[in-house]
Amino acid sequence: MTSSPKGKQSDISLAVCGYSRVLEIISNKWTALVIYALENGSIRYGEMERRIEGISKKMLTQTVRKLEWNGLVQRHITPTVPPTVEYTLTPLGESLLQPMRELRQWGRENYWHVEAARANYDLTYCKESQSLTN
Repeated sequence: MTSSPKGKQSDISLAVCGYSRVLEIISNKWTALVIYALENGSIRYGEMERRIEGISKKMLTQTVRKLEWNGLVQRHITPTVPPTVEYTLTPLGESLLQPMRELRQWGRENYWHVEAARANYDLTYCKESQSLTN
């Protein structure tokens, strides 16, 4: 921990806090969507690509590789012609499902509040900046 300017000890640290490191892994929108695509079991690459609207092949490949590197996803290759590749959540990845589902539910129930706050902020600060320039 480090001292803050007022002499108090910092209690939030990117280097020390495990949750900040976990957020680095799951905070990417594609990561969350890949986890959601895998929540019901194994899925082939092409099916995952079709299910996740807007994801490019490159981004899907990067995302599943990162999840595999972090121990959240396992890749299964069946030696067929062409090879069949399926992805599955590992037990560690499955342990993320409950908090991810809760976050998804929170978004469904509350995102309209976020949109309203943004609109209110824009109205308030657009008026302020217009009055400063006039």
